[in-house]
Amino acid sequence: MELLKKSFEESSYLLSGHGPRNVAVLKQAFGNIDGEIKSDMYGSGEAINDFEEKMAKFLGKEKAVFFPSGTMAQQIALRIWCDEKGTAKVAYHPLSHLEIHEEDGLKKLHSIETVLLTDRDSVITLEDVKAMPKDVACVLLELPQREIGGQLPDFETLQAISEYCRENDIMLHLDGARILETLPFYGKSVEDICSLFDSVYLSMYKGIGGIAGAILAGDEDFIKESKVWKKRHGGDLISLYPYIFTADYYFELRKGRMADYYAWAKELAVKYNSCEGITTLPELPVSNMFHVHINKPVEQAAEILALVQQASGIGLTGNLREIDQDNCYYEVSLGDAYPAVPKEIIETAFRLLGEKMNGD
Repeated sequence: MELLKKSFEESSYLLSGHGPRNVAVLKQAFGNIDGEIKSDMYGSGEAINDFEEKMAKFLGKEKAVFFPSGTMAQQIALRIWCDEKGTAKVAYHPLSHLEIHEEDGLKKLHSIETVLLTDRDSVITLEDVKAMPKDVACVLLELPQREIGGQLPDFETLQAISEYCRENDIMLHLDGARILETLPFYGKSVEDICSLFDSVYLSMYKGIGGIAGAILAGDEDFIKESKVWKKRHGGDLISLYPYIFTADYYFELRKGRMADYYAWAKELAVKYNSCEGITTLPELPVSNMFHVHINKPVEQAAEILALVQQASGIGLTGNLREIDQDNCYYEVSLGDAYPAVPKEIIETAFRLLGEKMNGD
């Protein structure tokens, strides 16, 4: 695995993402910033408040607040809805970020019980929501569902879940860290999608490519309460402007490029699926994200990928996750890096990958 990581880091080109995450990301965003602009102070000031108003309007919500992290924002959102409903119980996918990446923060910090909807490999359906306990305060839907290859329910399912929740006085929260990346598939505006939810979280670095930070949006009372909880969590840093200015810069730069990223993901998935022993999940991507499944033990797959990266100069991945003793996978997420890779080099890389998978 060390050889895989090293060959990836030494690659001349990357297929995924927007390019290296280094200090240049900050320098580019600040290149045209007026040095006389006053910084925000403890969550107030023109620098932060203007951006929050802009993002609220963009998402079609009354108000929005900038958080230093999505983990903080989402735990707070669910806590608010549980307090409002008088029941500390929420429901989400078994592979939700809150369930597998946050060290049980929701449970340890807020004493909130979680209900896991559907199985690990499936997208949540209306039937899953109808089958959950009646005392759930809030349902969280992640769009796209990262841990299963960026899969999505169809828009009619979203509408049906939203209608059911409103009829049954259940709050509906959107883990929309990458919601912009779903717009080409749905063929809807971001306001159309967000209107189905009571609260919305958008990451300012995952798909957009900023340094860090998140937006939480909802109605005025919800956002007022979220600011109180933000202070309780230590989220009101003295200044957040480095995150805000980079978030704004890369949001404006990339919000209109999602259709391109989606088209490139479909193009690249075809190349992966043409290699024997390799499949993508889903086979036809529904966002700019998908998983690459390799029908070989993780160490053997790592060796093959490292050789391809060294020979072609293209970085496919620096990391592999084991599924079982005979299978492994990695994530691909298309962004600005892909069109910079010469087509002939991509073809060379996938020819080599196909040969190595065949044992040549």
